[in-house]
Parts: sequence; C-alpha cells; structure tokens
Amino acid sequence: MKVRVGAVFGALLLLAPTTQVWAAQSEVAVFSGGCFWGVEAVFERLKGVGEVLSGYTGGTLSSPSYEAVSSGSTGHAESVKVVYDPAVVSYETLLKVFFLVAHDPTQLNYQGPDHGTQYRSALWYTTPAQKTTAEGSIRQLEKDKIYPGKVVTEVKPLVKFWPAEDYHQDFIANNPTQGYIVRFDLPKLRYLHKNFPSLEKS
Repeated sequence: MKVRVGAVFGALLLLAPTTQVWAAQSEVAVFSGGCFWGVEAVFERLKGVGEVLSGYTGGTLSSPSYEAVSSGSTGHAESVKVVYDPAVVSYETLLKVFFLVAHDPTQLNYQGPDHGTQYRSALWYTTPAQKTTAEGSIRQLEKDKIYPGKVVTEVKPLVKFWPAEDYHQDFIANNPTQGYIVRFDLPKLRYLHKNFPSLEKS
C-alpha cells in the first residue's frame, strides 16, 4: 500500500459498517488479494455492498479449511465474496477499490508479510461481462502506469466458493486492536476513507 501504518481508529463507526436493505437485482463478485481480513473490511464499507464473506476458491480440495489452505498445497486462494447492487455500485468501481485500496496487484503470490499461492491476486468472474471488464481494467491499469511493476492478477471463472470459518468473518470489526490488523489492514481503511470518501457508507 502507499500509506503509512497509523494508529487505531478513534471512530468506531469505521470498524462497524452499517447494515443496508438488500436489493433483489444483486450480483456477486469474488476477489483474492492476500489475507481476506483486510479485503473483506474494505468492501464492507462500500455503498451498494450488502454482504461480504471471507472464504476460499480456486483449489482442488472439496471442503477446504483454514489450516489446509494455509499450507499452500490445496490450490485455493483466500478470497472474499461480495454481493452488491449494480444500480448503486458498479463492478468497475469494485475493481477500482480492489486495485487501488485492497491490495497491491503487482505482488506475485504474496501480499505484504503473507507468502504463498493462497495469497495470490485474482479476480473470479461470475459472468462474461465481468471477465471482459476485469481484463479491460487490468489493461488500463498498466497503460496508466499506476504501479511501477507488472500487474499479475489472474482472471478466472468462479467454480465454487467456500465460506471460511466463522471466526474469520468480520474479523477486523471483532479484533480492531490485533497486531496484524493495526499494522497491515487499518491503513487500508484509512486510505479508503481519505481518498474515496464518496464511496463509503454513511
């Protein structure tokens, strides 16, 4: 990230996203960008997002667990499933937040201190339109030279998403002072709040 590690938020509202009425025309998008705790928390704060689940996708094990995925041997990636209202927030906007806030798309098979294919950068599309938009977003990101390195984000079809264990859900809201969270994830939320305030839920 391009932000420095900061102090724990004084405003608890930033750690507890508000609930909103869900839309019948909801769509699903799945993102992998390192440890799912921080990615989940970033998307939870966006207008138009009704549900975010941490979980696993992209592997061969039929019932993945955190312990198995963490070994790096199952092929799964830590991921987040985002259910959103496209009338409020577009997939293009979700991609913008994914690439500029949630993670660094130039880091191959790692994010920050977390190393292994389970922390790879990937977009798992659920429709042909998502695939086209994702690929176009990556081309534009490289054309604009937002990052000095090459974007390594994979674009693949979503086959199945497995929700992670209960204690991983809403992890930041439940553990705001945990050391890893303070150092690596709260800065993402501060960056979102500072640079994209219009996208946040009130």
